[in-house]
Amino acid sequence: MELDDFDLQILQSLQEDNQRTSQDVAERVNLSPVSCLRRMKRLRESKVVTADVSVVNPAAVGRAIMMVVLVSLESERADKLDLFKRAMQGAPEVMQCLSVTGEVDFVLTLTMADMAEYDAFAQRHFWGNPNVKRFSTLVVMNQVKNTLTVPVTTSA
Repeated sequence: MELDDFDLQILQSLQEDNQRTSQDVAERVNLSPVSCLRRMKRLRESKVVTADVSVVNPAAVGRAIMMVVLVSLESERADKLDLFKRAMQGAPEVMQCLSVTGEVDFVLTLTMADMAEYDAFAQRHFWGNPNVKRFSTLVVMNQVKNTLTVPVTTSA
């Protein structure tokens, strides 16, 4: 899908606040509300906008510990990779699961209430999984930057 400058401006506006009305976005990007609404709908239907969500502060809901876990698997056979991916997709503690190249196979971002919860998670998904060769856990001390915003630039 080709995106023009209006589409990019709409995307920027929606990333700043997805609760904005089409009227508000239209004023910001200098389009008619009807045209803006049509474009917003097209961006969602074509999966340029993949979700409209509210970002929740984990600590506010009792999940104060964030971790990054690097995981290496024994076997990289497609069926073994898919099994691990499905397990991570089904684990509510996993905020992100990235399949990567390099020294490790996966990078996970987890949120935990406490270390006991992480120990149980590690028992289930790492120590209890014969395909996990090794994993390394990094405990996040401070979120310097945490965003889902994708940079978009217009030609202007």
